[in-house]
Amino acid sequence: MDTLSGDKMVEVFTKFQKVHDYIDANSPGRDWNVATSMVINGEAAMQIMGDWAKGEFTAAGKVPGKDYICAPAPGTDGQFTHNVDSFAFFEIKDETNVAAQKALAATILDKKFQEVFNLNKGSIPVRTDMDMSAFDQCALDSMASFKATAKTGDLVPSMAHGMSTTSYAQGAIYDVVTNFFNDPNADPKEAAQKLAKAVKAAI
Repeated sequence: MDTLSGDKMVEVFTKFQKVHDYIDANSPGRDWNVATSMVINGEAAMQIMGDWAKGEFTAAGKVPGKDYICAPAPGTDGQFTHNVDSFAFFEIKDETNVAAQKALAATILDKKFQEVFNLNKGSIPVRTDMDMSAFDQCALDSMASFKATAKTGDLVPSMAHGMSTTSYAQGAIYDVVTNFFNDPNADPKEAAQKLAKAVKAAI
């Protein structure tokens, strides 16, 4: 709670408020893929988004390093927020179905499948023992950052994608952050206090 209401969070809100200077009036409610197409078509300069957005650039025939670059969001170099596609299996007893579960898991984690899937999606493999020679520089940089931050403690699960907290806490955070961002006169210090109270009430 001290962190959520402290000076660092006030700094975060202050920086977040400055993003208003870089967005257009029609941005509220815009889907991420629409924003991606704006960058692709030269209608926007940049987008803060997960690496899966790169799949849209690939589909449009754009080449990283030539037509666009991938870079950490400002102020986040040396940090990595991850979101993982997850598959859950029920605990069952039928041997045939258990074998089918294992076969599916083996297929999903197969190196070739991981390569084909992630090359098309634009993301990086969940496996860290992959041959990355088929991947572009954006993916290589992303994987290098992923591995490095795993050693430094700067690899963290995404709150926005339900990887790190309950849906109740996530909703409370969304409410405070959304209200703050949409109020041009919002006070970062007050927002930090509201955030701590909202999260405390939600957990």
